[in-house]
Formats: sequence, structure tokens, C-alpha cells
Amino acid sequence: MPTELTNAILQRFCPMDGMKRQNLSALAKKTSIRELESGLTLFGRGDTQKRTLFLVSGTIELTDEADNKTVITADDDEAKFAISPVLPRQQTAVAIDDIEYISIDTDLLDVMLTWDQTGSYEVSELESSKGDSSKQDWMTTLLQTRAFQRIPPANIQAIFIRMQQINHKAGDVIIKQGEDGDYFYAITSGKCSVVRETPLNKEGIRLAELGVGDTFGEEALISESKRNATVTMQTDGSLMRLAKDDFATLLNEPMLDWVDYSEAKSLVADGAKWLDVRLPSEFDSFHEQDAINIPLYFIRLKLSALDPDTTYVVCCDTGRRSSAGAFILNERGFETRVLKGGLNTSELSLA
Repeated sequence: MPTELTNAILQRFCPMDGMKRQNLSALAKKTSIRELESGLTLFGRGDTQKRTLFLVSGTIELTDEADNKTVITADDDEAKFAISPVLPRQQTAVAIDDIEYISIDTDLLDVMLTWDQTGSYEVSELESSKGDSSKQDWMTTLLQTRAFQRIPPANIQAIFIRMQQINHKAGDVIIKQGEDGDYFYAITSGKCSVVRETPLNKEGIRLAELGVGDTFGEEALISESKRNATVTMQTDGSLMRLAKDDFATLLNEPMLDWVDYSEAKSLVADGAKWLDVRLPSEFDSFHEQDAINIPLYFIRLKLSALDPDTTYVVCCDTGRRSSAGAFILNERGFETRVLKGGLNTSELSLA
């Protein structure tokens, strides 16, 4: 039976070693420790699955295209970092003996790191402190949804703060087909049903059942059209809602200038500077030459250390944290560019 995943285990690994305790607990609820028998393949070269993997116990062998082999044991310093994080993966990983490993959805980890380093509240501080476990992690569930991952990172905190909680009884109609859209909704507890009327079926066709972490109502707000279905509470429950004007403002991408790696290198050659907003442990693992490291959560405190006459190419592993950092700097008059795709791109790894 796999070892139980705890905060202490997660904190062995970079970048989780820098996360707040409650946010780490929320992340732990969304993953687990897995097992793989000796001789089996963890992933093959060319794999594009967006999972971030960490070795908890045992030994693996990594083999690249040139048949160069690297052996990593869970006790090695190298095991503190994700296994072959660049996609598509540049190596094949095989278990030398029975191993335990953690596999985390990469987008979820990235969003949680951004939230952890930009939010002035911990996840648990914005959650209901009462009720069942589904209420306790509704925010983490929401962060994991594909729709919510499209929200610009710089706006995540503001969206949570502006959301209003409303409680409903079973049978309450939340939105009605044909009405104008006024709110975007996220379910924090309970269940809803989605029904659409048709000319041939006035009772309505049942389209879906929604649960904790599911969202609805955005279609009418985006398209400025009427509601295309009726959503009704199946059970007692709670919703978080975001007003139409806030939705339109906060779901818009902030004005950022993105550059690819070759453009970034040219800018730096002409006098710009790399600004790496990852955690110090991530930075120590690898970074661009002469890069400045200011973790995202320190950006506001370290503005005086930056030159307002210098252009900064802001970077992280994927582009999510760096876009949040660039947004903060842009608001304060700095000139920035954001590295598209981040430092974990194949283009960068092969450069």
C-alpha cells in the first residue's frame, strides 16, 4: 500500500517547499503517492502528458536520445526537483527497483503556486470553516477546472475577493432560460441540475448535473446573449457568484508583452535583464546567466532594487507566475517582457 501523502513529504520537493502550510494541505488533497514496480517505464521520451513527477522512494534510470544514462535515487539532492520536467520529455524513465512517486497535474500546481505567491490570503482563509470536506476544498477544485485556469494569473486573487457567497434551498432556480445574464457562478456545496426547454419539449431536456467546483453562467456574459438553459438547485447548497461587470473586467488578459526565447536573448544582449520570479530553490537548480532572482511574493517589497530605466524579461517555469509579476511591475511603471512558455520549454532546454 502506498505511503500516505503528507505536508512533510510535499515539502521535501521544490517548489512546494516554499508554499504556505494551508495551501500545501489543499494541494495534498488533490494528489497521492503512487507505486511502480521494478523494470516498468514511468514515462517515455517524447511524452507530453502535463504531469509534474517527484520521486518519493526507490531508484530510477533516465536515458536520453544519445543513450546517456542518469541514475537518480530518492535520497539524492537531484530528487528534490521534478523528474524531466520539460515537455515533450527528453528522456525515458525506468524504475530500477520498486518506486513510489507523486504525480501532480502541472496546471493545478502552477495555478496553486501563483495563488500562493500573489494572494494575501491562504486558501483556507477564504473557505468556509464549517461543514463537510467538500466545502473545505471548493476553491482548490475550482482552481483545477480548465475554465478557471484560463483566468489571467494576475486576476485570480481579485476574483476570489470579489465573489459573493449565497445560500440556496433545494428547488431554488438560480438562472432561468431566456433571461439576461447577470452573474457567473461556482458551486461550493450541493448539486444543481441544468435543463433546456425546446419547442417540442416544454418540460425541458436535462443536460447535466453540476457539483462542487463546477461553474456556470459564463456563456451569456461572454456573448451578451440570453440564458440558454435553466439551472436549479437539486439539494440545499451554497454558490459563489461574480457580477457581470467584474467578470468582464477580471477575465480579460492584462496588457502584457510576450516574447519567445530568441527575442528574449536579443533583448538581453541589447541591455535588458532577466528577472526570474521563481523560488530561490528553483533558481538554484538552473537559471539564465546573470539573471536576477526576486520571488514573486517579494516583488512588491523589492521594487527599489530594480532600475526603472531597465527593461526586464520576466521568467518562471511556465509563464504563469512571470505574467503575474510583470503585471505588478507594469502597474508601477516598469518596462517588461514576459518569456512565452517559460523556462521549461523545449526551445530553451535545447538552446
